[in-house]
Amino acid sequence: MNKAKMMQQMQKMQADMGRMQEELAQQEIEATAGGGMVKAVVTGAQELRRVEINPEAVDPDDVELLQDMVVAAVNEALRQSQEAAAQKMGALTGGLGGLGLPGF
Repeated sequence: MNKAKMMQQMQKMQADMGRMQEELAQQEIEATAGGGMVKAVVTGAQELRRVEINPEAVDPDDVELLQDMVVAAVNEALRQSQEAAAQKMGALTGGLGGLGLPGF
């Protein structure tokens, strides 16, 4: 493969990656815990956007349970966000094999 063609493909991939990062920053992923009592919403860029807590989940005598539900919802939302980003990245880097680069 000639260098000019390889440079064109690399520039295209760089532009595609920039678009992908923008899309991920706009994408919202939500996860719940405690049967929907707590919901966490993150972006595809792993930024926490909001946490919603059902008032019924607020028990002054069991704050630990609420804390655990918040942590569980946020962690699950982040896991799903990372998975979505990995899938998009895999689709993008799948084209690297045609460049003859080692490891791709």
